[in-house]
Amino acid sequence: MKQNDNVPTFHEPDSSMIERSHLAIVQEVDKQGSLTAAAGVLCLTQSALSHAMKKLEQQLGTDIWLREGRSLRLTQAGEYLLAVANRVLPQLDLAEARLKQYAQGERGTLRIGMECHPCYQWLLKVVSPYLAAWPDVDVDVKQKFQFGGIGALFGFEIDMLVTPDPLHKPGLHFEPVFDYEQVLVVAKDHPLAQVPHVKPRQLLDEVLVTYPVATDRLDIYTQFLMPAGVSPRRHKTIETTDIMLQMVSSGRGVAALPRWLAEEYASKMPVVAVRLGAKGIAKQIFLGIREADARTDYVEAFFQLARGSARSNAAAAETIPNGQLTGGDLRSSERGFDAARKQHGPGKH
Repeated sequence: MKQNDNVPTFHEPDSSMIERSHLAIVQEVDKQGSLTAAAGVLCLTQSALSHAMKKLEQQLGTDIWLREGRSLRLTQAGEYLLAVANRVLPQLDLAEARLKQYAQGERGTLRIGMECHPCYQWLLKVVSPYLAAWPDVDVDVKQKFQFGGIGALFGFEIDMLVTPDPLHKPGLHFEPVFDYEQVLVVAKDHPLAQVPHVKPRQLLDEVLVTYPVATDRLDIYTQFLMPAGVSPRRHKTIETTDIMLQMVSSGRGVAALPRWLAEEYASKMPVVAVRLGAKGIAKQIFLGIREADARTDYVEAFFQLARGSARSNAAAAETIPNGQLTGGDLRSSERGFDAARKQHGPGKH
C-alpha cells in the first residue's frame, strides 16, 4: 500500500536528543566559570558532568567547549546552546511551579519586577489590598535582572514590570496606571523653599541627591538641567529614600522625587516640595506584561487595583497656589499636567 505523504510518521526518541540536564550544565558552567564549580552547584561529580557533556558532543558531532589552559571557552555551537538554555529553562521552571500550585489548589504567583526606585513605595499601596483580595496568589518582587526589565519579561524571569520608561515591543503590553509630578525636595529653611518654582540655574550651587541611576535616565537631568546646559555643584547618589531625605532635611542637599512620595515624608520631616520649572515635570508609572498573560484573572485584577490607586490619588488632590507643599499640608497636586505630559512624555526617574 502506498504511504500517504500527508500523514506524519512517528519515530522512537533519538538518543542524541538534548535533555534539560544538558541545558542546566551549560548554563551553570557559564555562571560558575568551571566544570568543578558547576558540578558542586548541580550536586554532581565532575566526572559525571564531564561524561554527560562529552557524550552529548559525540552525539551532536560538534564541540560545546574548547579548553584554553584551565579555562573553557564556548564554541559557536556552545553559545547557541547557552542562549537556548537561558530562554528555555526559566519557562520550564515557571511551568513546574505553576503546575505544583494548581495541584495544591493555589492559583499562581505574580512576580513583579521594579525598574524605578521610588515606585517601590507606590507598589506597597497596591500590593496590600491585592494580597487581601487574592489570598491564593503569591507575590514576589525583584529589583535586579540578568538582562534588564524587558529581557526579564521575555525570559519569564518576571510576570509584570513596573517602570516609568516603557519599551514597546511585539509580544508585550504596557499601560499607564499612575500619573504624578516630579518635584524638587528641599529643607524647610532652604532659600528655594520660598520660591513658586525652581529654575535650572538655581541648582548650580546645590548638592543634588538622587538614586544610583545613570544621569541619562534621571528626568531632573534630561528634562530640566541638560536642556538649560546646567549641572549641580555636586551629584551624590543614595540607595534609600529615608537616608536621602534625612540628608535633605539637614540641609546637606536637595533631591528630585515624586510629589506623592514627598507628601508622605513631609509630615515626618521638615522638608518642602517645589515645582521644577514653571510647568513642572509630569510623569507616569507603567505596568508591562506579556500579551499572552493579559487575560489571566489575577493579572487583570492587579491592573484594576493599580488604576484605582491613581483615581484615589486624584480624588484627594488639592492644588497649592504657589506650587509649594509643606508638612502636614502636603497634598498630591496633579491637576494641570495633561499639557505637560504631552510636551515631555513619560519620564524615567
